[in-house]
Amino acid sequence: MEKRTLSFQEIWNMSFGFLGIQMGFALQNANASRILQIFGADLHELSWFWIIAPLMGLIVQPVIGYFSDKTWTKLGRRRPYFLIGAILASIGLILMPQANLFIAILPALWVGAGMLMIMDASFNIAMEPFRALVGDNLRDDQKTLGFSVQTVLIGLGAVIGSWLPYALSNWFGISNVSNNGVPQNLIWSFIIGAIILIISVLITVFTTKEYTPEELHHFSERKAKEDGIKTTSSKKQTLGIQSIFTDFKNMPQVMRQLSWVQFFSWFGLFGMWVFTTPAVAQHIYKINDTQSELYSKAGDWVGIIFGVYNLASAFMAFFLPYISKKIGRKETHALCLSIGGLGLMSFYFATDKYFLIGSAIAIGISWASILSMPYAMLASAINPKKMGVYMGIFNFFIVIPQIINAIIGGPIVKYFYNNQAIYALTTAGVSLIIAAVLALRIKDTSFIPR
Repeated sequence: MEKRTLSFQEIWNMSFGFLGIQMGFALQNANASRILQIFGADLHELSWFWIIAPLMGLIVQPVIGYFSDKTWTKLGRRRPYFLIGAILASIGLILMPQANLFIAILPALWVGAGMLMIMDASFNIAMEPFRALVGDNLRDDQKTLGFSVQTVLIGLGAVIGSWLPYALSNWFGISNVSNNGVPQNLIWSFIIGAIILIISVLITVFTTKEYTPEELHHFSERKAKEDGIKTTSSKKQTLGIQSIFTDFKNMPQVMRQLSWVQFFSWFGLFGMWVFTTPAVAQHIYKINDTQSELYSKAGDWVGIIFGVYNLASAFMAFFLPYISKKIGRKETHALCLSIGGLGLMSFYFATDKYFLIGSAIAIGISWASILSMPYAMLASAINPKKMGVYMGIFNFFIVIPQIINAIIGGPIVKYFYNNQAIYALTTAGVSLIIAAVLALRIKDTSFIPR
């Protein structure tokens, strides 16, 4: 008995919930800064509010990974977690742009920040089990395809989420003017995103089966036997959730090497998400007034270019398995990161808003690789029995750089860049280039049971 080869349709259904998750995530990434500014946040304070997001990831993903490894219910091992995450994230999506409804209780800015925290915690609850599900259900020779399919769905969901406010305003006539509150096109975009999130996750829940813990154990033992390796059990095992720290200490070499690549990749991405809207408003639209109609147009255009980079990543994801077979996974990742870094730095040279479409395509190429190549390399190198917890621990190297950027990014923009957000994007580009260089040092190997 061994894992069966899944059809493309089965892999597609298994990851389909990511479309809704990423649609909600894209709405958050493209519009949270804008919403918080409408509620009264200053430019240099934005990164401090955004620190909530990576903090939630730091706490939530390893814990969810640990417990999902130990879970078995009628819904399976991973599915209960991303269903619960989807429900909570939908609540946050609906309430964040309408935080001013609670103004009699708390300031809208703090309610909005609280909804951002709920959304991001919930996205993290849902995302980690989806990553682990690919590691659980797919053979090694299908894992790159599995993570690439996830990237395609992530891209499609993000395109819909990023373009939705622009579409509702320009195609359906829903107002994008602030009038001392969040524009109606944003409010409706978040409501639609919540509905699609629930539906897409339910499709995965009802069309996907999971291997039982006994079957996964058998697969691991069989692989060890085929490789001529005698498995042994430790006499002393660390019990309970403290085993997360033991697993962290004993992480494989590939994971340690990937950690530095992830650090500089996500340091740059965080800067992009926080500062793109004010950077485009200042650099292209020549406007700082967050309540003006022109600033709203700048925000809607950021949604368009965020959609472009996600659309580019969806197309690029189809080619990643082929390219990685030709030149190697780490080489593919380094190349894509370099292109994305140059794309971010090119914002500085933009003369009009249409120039940014080319920049976004370059960013999309790197985003496709960031969402798939590190996970494909990691999934091949770790113990299948600890797939969930290691996928959660791996999130440390995504959220820690974001926390650091959140702490220092605002003061750097205020005191070193004179509140010119465009330089934050240039810094983000340099960070991706550093990640590309470090990617070439990875020793891409497979897990050997012992």
